[in-house]
Amino acid sequence: MSFKVKFWGVRGSIACPSPRHMAFGGNTSCIEVAMGGQRIILDAGTGVRNLGHWLMKKRVSDAVLLLSHTHWDHINGFPFFSPAFRPDHTFRIMAGHLGDKGGVESVFASQMSQPTFPVPLEVMGGKLIFEDFNSGDVLDFGPEIKVKTTMLNHPEGAIGYRIEYMGKVMCYVTDTEHVPGKPDEAVLKLIEGADLVIYDSTYTDAEFPAKVGWGHSTWQEGVRLGMEAGVKNLAIFHHDPDHEDLFMEDIEAQARKMWDGAIVAREHMRFTLA
Repeated sequence: MSFKVKFWGVRGSIACPSPRHMAFGGNTSCIEVAMGGQRIILDAGTGVRNLGHWLMKKRVSDAVLLLSHTHWDHINGFPFFSPAFRPDHTFRIMAGHLGDKGGVESVFASQMSQPTFPVPLEVMGGKLIFEDFNSGDVLDFGPEIKVKTTMLNHPEGAIGYRIEYMGKVMCYVTDTEHVPGKPDEAVLKLIEGADLVIYDSTYTDAEFPAKVGWGHSTWQEGVRLGMEAGVKNLAIFHHDPDHEDLFMEDIEAQARKMWDGAIVAREHMRFTLA
C-alpha cells in the first residue's frame, strides 16, 4: 500500500560527471515511483542506467515508462537500461506528444541507429510495448492508480503528469516555460493540492530573461505555483549543468526562506507519501 518516490537523475540538458556536481548529482532526468506493487518510471535520462541495475537486483521484471518528452537528456539513458535486454522483462513505454510525429517507438529506434549508435533497438531482448496517447488523457494502471496528463509549454511539446494513489498525489512537471506574471493555469490545475510536485527549475528569475524560448522555468516560479495551488512539498528539479553544488546550496537556502515547503532534489533522495 506504500507510495514511494526516488530520484535517480535530477540534472537537465546534459549529464555532469564532475566533482563539483557530486552533492546534488549529475545524471539527467529519471524518477522511480513505486506503489501498489507497481512501478512507474518518469523519463529515461542517464539516471535510468543505475535504476536498471537496481531493478535487476530487486528482481523487478516489469514497469511503465512515462516520458515527459523525447529530447536527448530525457531518453539517452535508455540504451543502457539493462532490464530491457532481458526477454523475461516487460516495459510499457508511453508518450503523449508524438502522435503526429511518427510515435514514440520511431524516436527510440532513431536514437539507437547508425551513425549515432551501434546497437539497434531490436537487439534489446525485452518485451517493449510502445504506446502513444493524447495530452489530457487519463491513464489507468490498475486498482487505485490514476495518472492525469496535460500539455506543457516546451519546444515540440512535453507532458506533465499527476499520479494519484490511495488519496495521495505526486506531480511531475518538466520541461515547461512560464510567462512572467501569468501563472500557467494548466499547471495550477494539474498540481492542485498535491503532496509532492517535481518542477522544472532550470533557471533563476535573474537568469530567465536571457533564456526565453528555451522551454524552461525557474525555481521561484515553482514556489509561486506551489503556494498558489496548495501544494505540500515542491522538489526543485532539472538543474542547469552550470549550477554547481555551491550554487545549488545557495538556491536551497533562498528557497527555504521563501517557502518551507521547497527542497532541492538530489540523486537518491526519497519521498514516502503513503
